This record gives sequence, structure tokens and C-alpha cells, in this order.
Amino acid sequence: MTSAELKSALEAIIYAADEPATLEQMAAAIGEEKAAVRAALDDLIAAYSGDDRGIEVRQVAHGYKFYTKAHCHEAVRRFIKSLRPPLRLTMPALETLAVIAYKQPVTLPEIQEIRGVNCSGVVQTLLEKRLVTTAGRKHVLGRPILYRTSKEFLMRFGLSDVDELPSLKEFEQLAREALGADEGITPAEPGESVAEVPAPLAPQESTDLPSPGPAVAPPGEAAAQPTEDAPGRAMPKGAS
Repeated sequence: MTSAELKSALEAIIYAADEPATLEQMAAAIGEEKAAVRAALDDLIAAYSGDDRGIEVRQVAHGYKFYTKAHCHEAVRRFIKSLRPPLRLTMPALETLAVIAYKQPVTLPEIQEIRGVNCSGVVQTLLEKRLVTTAGRKHVLGRPILYRTSKEFLMRFGLSDVDELPSLKEFEQLAREALGADEGITPAEPGESVAEVPAPLAPQESTDLPSPGPAVAPPGEAAAQPTEDAPGRAMPKGAS
């Protein structure tokens, strides 16, 4: 197989795959060595990197997938919005997702200690939206379930793995962009926590380049009687 044929085959596989196509899967399907496939992938990524292209090949969730370019996001969002109304997440759901992302694996009691509210309904919503998944049980009294972010989470936020998580402040902005700016987030209902990331989640510092987020600080004074977050509504896949 020539270099051009190899790149064409990889392009077709990545386009057709519902999930990020891994290097091993593509090498096995094409019948080529992984080194040759990796070199062809590098060439393919470079070919789509120009500003004249509206899509790019990005490495996410340990595989490769097509994504729209950042400068085309607004046009794509308007197009998707014209097809169907956007589905949304509440700010409490987004805040809970941030806690799980930066403290994973983490139990429900630990999440609730950090946020100071009952998060069982929100965690269930995140499970239904496949943004988080279970990760076994913690070996402590009661053996509570551990939660971590999912492959869907990595795909939605365009991350190769959780080591690429930015600072918490940058994550909030990234989340807004991934969900369609403020349109992807519903205002908190009466009785819900405010729509800002709570003080215990504030990053120690922010950087210009994405870097692993700092450890979540110990929780502040929790409310005397926790309130329950209303579960978030579904959100669309949207432009990546």
C-alpha cells in the first residue's frame, strides 16, 4: 500500500468510526505495521491543520476522531440549533462534574462534602448522560461506589486523557464552549446553589496553556442542612 493509499484508508476509517479509532484497530484493519500507520496519521493530521480546513483529526480518548475547527464552532452551533432545541445541564451538574473530574475516583459522600449539598440526583443525571461512570467501590466502611469521568467525557471535551485537564478556571470556560456557550447551561432553580464554581473549587492559579488542574482544596464550611440539587437536563452532542 502506497503512502497516499494508506492515508486515504485511515481518513475513511476515522470518518466512519462512531468512537475514536485507535492505532491498534486501524493497523489491524489495514494490515500495516503500527509505525507506518502512526507516520501516516501524523501526515494526515498535518494535512488538516491548515486554516483553510473546517475539520481536523484530533487524538482523543486514546484514539483518533474528526472534530470541527474552533473558528467554525459558532457556525456549526447555529446549524445544530436550527435542527433541534439544545438540551442543557444545570450549573450544579457542571460543578459536580468538575469535582468528579479533578478528584476521581471519588465517592458520593466525598462529592457532597466538597459541594456542601446533596448531589445524588445530579450524579445520577451525569451517569445517564454518560459523562461519568462507576469505578468499583472504595475499601472503607460501607464500601461506597467510586465515580470517574467516562470516555464520552473525554470525547466531548476533546481530551486524550484526564492528564490533559486544564486548571479549574479554564475547565469552566472549556465546559461553556463545549456545551454551546451559556446556551448549554440552565440557570439554577430556586433552592439550588449559585451558578458559579464554589470557593473550594477555585484554582490556586491559572495558566495560559492547559495543564493538569490543581488538587481540589479542602471544603469550606458546609451548610448546616444540605439541599438537593435538581437533576440537570440532557445536553446534545454538539460541535466538538
